Amino acid sequence: MTGITRFFIRWAISAVALAIASWVIKGITIENGWALLFAALVVGLLNAFLRPIIILLTLPINILTLGLFTFVINAAMILFTAEIVGGFRVSGFWAALLAAIIMSVVGFFLNLFLPDDR
Repeated sequence: MTGITRFFIRWAISAVALAIASWVIKGITIENGWALLFAALVVGLLNAFLRPIIILLTLPINILTLGLFTFVINAAMILFTAEIVGGFRVSGFWAALLAAIIMSVVGFFLNLFLPDDR
């Protein structure tokens, strides 16, 4: 599987996970499909570029919480995405935290079906 194909599959997985999170959580609204796709893209880009730096900076608290602080970081990425993307709204931190947990669980199970090239 090529890199670009893998990117689009992961983007689709992220979009599905975000759609499920918005369906389950009342504090998250997505106006249309384009907002969903753009929000999934922004979350993916933030997780690819900004999240590793933040995890490195918060490593002591992440170790102390046995990695659970990562959900707080993911919630911050979702809140930041809501500020950037029009048509994607998150009502507050707790909605973003629940969305981060749901997106992690859904993404984990959907990624099980993605073939690994390694």
